[in-house]
Amino acid sequence: MKIGILTGGGDCPGLNAVIRAVVRKGVREGDAILGIFHGWQGMLTGQHEELTQRSVSGLIHLGGTILHTSRTNPFAEDGGSEKVIANFKRLGLDGLIAIGGEDTLGVANKFFK
Repeated sequence: MKIGILTGGGDCPGLNAVIRAVVRKGVREGDAILGIFHGWQGMLTGQHEELTQRSVSGLIHLGGTILHTSRTNPFAEDGGSEKVIANFKRLGLDGLIAIGGEDTLGVANKFFK
């Protein structure tokens, strides 16, 4: 499977640890993990990078998020939700893990529905 992962909203402790855990588990299961940069903004632009065990090595003690973050809401932009869906398909994603608070997960929930 190919799974995307993004972090949205404000920085908080533990984001890099979560990213590292997802990548390590995914790689063990044979999955490809794509890091989406700048939260939902990255899903609008398609800005991403494949994450590997090597690229997340040493993250456990670092604060913030290597993926950076934004407070972008694609539903607040004209055609934003369509761009996210198009990039989801273009990247060949089978799933997307959104890490964040109420706004980030609210957007994820709208896409799920």
